Amino acid sequence: MTIVKNTAHPIAEALLRIGAIKLNTEKPFTWSSGWKSPIYCDNRLSLSFPEVRTLVKQSLADAIKANFPQAQGIAGVATAGIPQGALVADALQLPFVYVRPKPKDHGMENLIEGKIVKGQRIVVIEDLVSTGGSSLKAAEALRDAGFIIEGMLAVFTYGFDVAAENFVKANIPLVCLSDYNHLIDYALASKTISDEQLTLLKAWRFDPANWKV
Repeated sequence: MTIVKNTAHPIAEALLRIGAIKLNTEKPFTWSSGWKSPIYCDNRLSLSFPEVRTLVKQSLADAIKANFPQAQGIAGVATAGIPQGALVADALQLPFVYVRPKPKDHGMENLIEGKIVKGQRIVVIEDLVSTGGSSLKAAEALRDAGFIIEGMLAVFTYGFDVAAENFVKANIPLVCLSDYNHLIDYALASKTISDEQLTLLKAWRFDPANWKV
């Protein structure tokens, strides 16, 4: 897993400023997994802020040029990766497809929407990576369809070890614009959080499944 150093703090700052990322150690959020978490991330909110939307789009485009220069197309992971992927595909003037969680139950019953070109080298765009499960499922569907996966690029990651391990096993390089550690560094430096909150936030990152306030 690679974090883009020159975007790690600016992206974290922007997402925190517009409320796409929320931190609350007193009233934790409940994830769909049942985990209690002091952080909630919804990067789709960045689409409503032109300045941040442009920052994310340009950062993704620059990261693709730097890390995956042989990319011939872009694929977005439904649903949050679709708009980000379409924006960066347009910026780079590359073809775009997206992957559904499951095939449609009517019409052509497509799992992948867009023109499938076997052997085409693509970069997969994801909004957020936690454990990597759903992201890698989408990547596997693209591989099965005949695409060559150059790598995956995400706006933000919690940086869980299990995610890094899963991407290594799948042989898919993962590059992220920002991550949890840089977010916490910025939040502390900007006095968004206190030293006491920092301790709780670090404890959650160490053992999220068993974390308690």
